[in-house]
Amino acid sequence: MKKYKENPKYNVVSIRVSDEEKQALDEIRRLSSKRISTLMREAIQLYSPKFEAWAVQEVLR
Repeated sequence: MKKYKENPKYNVVSIRVSDEEKQALDEIRRLSSKRISTLMREAIQLYSPKFEAWAVQEVLR
């Protein structure tokens, strides 16, 4: 029986990072035992509300 994912991820985002940024990601990955893709999704979730608040401030100016 085929296993279906509840929330499949089909989109790929690729970024370039410096050696220092890659080392930081690797260290966070090692300490958290999470995949880098999971860490990046969590970072987006943390950043999104801050960006939305900033965007509202810009519109109200």
